[in-house]
Amino acid sequence: MSATTQQQWVCPTCRERNPLEADICAGCQLSFTAQLRVSPAPAQARATRYAVGLRELVIVLGLFVLWRVASAVSIGGTDAAFARGRWIYHLERVLGVGNEVDVQAGVLGHPLVVQLLDLFYLAAHLGSLVLFLPWLFIRHRAQYTRWRNTIAVFTLLSLLVQLISVAPPRLLPQYGFVDTAVRYKQSAYTALGQGMVGQLSSIPSIHVGWAIAIAIAVITVSTSKWRWLVVLHPIATCYAVVATANHFWLDGVAAAALLGIVLAAQTYGLQRYRTRRTTASRGS
Repeated sequence: MSATTQQQWVCPTCRERNPLEADICAGCQLSFTAQLRVSPAPAQARATRYAVGLRELVIVLGLFVLWRVASAVSIGGTDAAFARGRWIYHLERVLGVGNEVDVQAGVLGHPLVVQLLDLFYLAAHLGSLVLFLPWLFIRHRAQYTRWRNTIAVFTLLSLLVQLISVAPPRLLPQYGFVDTAVRYKQSAYTALGQGMVGQLSSIPSIHVGWAIAIAIAVITVSTSKWRWLVVLHPIATCYAVVATANHFWLDGVAAAALLGIVLAAQTYGLQRYRTRRTTASRGS
């Protein structure tokens, strides 16, 4: 490889390092030659950053609203949803998966712990995104688009799967499950209504998928020695969704598998894109 192809240019917007022969930044799609021709004034540059930030906020809020609205739509009636929930419960027994009832039994005698877990289930999934995405946008702009797209695609695919209605454990009391949110009057489903938040869309668990995606992103993007603590987030999320009887273990497994498919497809597509771009640059 020649000295020329080893040289790189650093994007002034997202700090992504790009091959010298590449005109378009892989991180934010900025044109290098256009940047050389036009040097925006500081005020214009700040306005551009604010506009980009506002656009991303609108995108994220739009995805959240779509999730909330789409979660109320399902294929099949209530009877089919409960049948699928019972099938998952019995499948876990055949597979020897730990019984979620036993997990609940360990906390039901501690009302404060149960209420904290209910609050965690209600707020942590969205709260973690509210903290994660701005942090990534400000501190690691080059990686922001990739992970925003990862979470968006995972969410959209999950919503498609959730069109097949499945009853969560808390609606199957015959197996010993307790709806802890209803017991302590913390249920979002009661407060917001059936039409706003669907109760029969338990698989895959978007809570678990988001938590795993955030953990992987932080570990791979950050260089801090404390970054590994983020692993506690998906662990706590898995425990909370099971202890509150909102999800089966297999709901989390399905979320992890779906996220893995999204990440693998994204990595494969990015590699092909970079290969084509490098080939085109050398041929020109």
